[in-house]
Parts: sequence; C-alpha cells; structure tokens
Amino acid sequence: MIPIHELLNRIRWDREYGQADIEIGYYDRLEQRIIRVPMRSIFFEPGDHFAFDLYDHEGELHSIPLHRVKQVFRNGELIWQREH
Repeated sequence: MIPIHELLNRIRWDREYGQADIEIGYYDRLEQRIIRVPMRSIFFEPGDHFAFDLYDHEGELHSIPLHRVKQVFRNGELIWQREH
C-alpha cells in the first residue's frame, strides 16, 4: 500500500490525477467515526509533513494528523484504506 503522504502528494501535484473529485476520510475521535471531507477544503502548511488543516462547519480550524486518515475516495470510488 502506498503511504498516505505519497498519495496526497500525487493528488496535489499531478494535475490530471488531482482534477478528480477527491474526498479524504479521517477518524474523528470526538464523534468516534470517519468524517469525509472534499480535498479542496483541506490545507497543507508549508513544511508540515505530518498533518493537514481544515475548517469545520462552525468555522473552527482543526489540524488533522495524517495517521488519522483512514480512507481516500476518487470520483466516489475507494482508492486507499487503512485499518481503523
């Protein structure tokens, strides 16, 4: 299985591959479930290779460690998964 950081880099930097509808599924510890978010709604801090940032529905910023990413979907199809 490809490491998640390599897959995210391909999505971000390979224009043709990344133009698809990409969703990231990460485990939310408070809700105790996987939350799916569109790739276009997450942000990567320059130099941070361990997390990404996103704003929740209330506008609060969260930093999500890459080890909590459990699924990646491309055009609705599961293309990557890690055990929960």
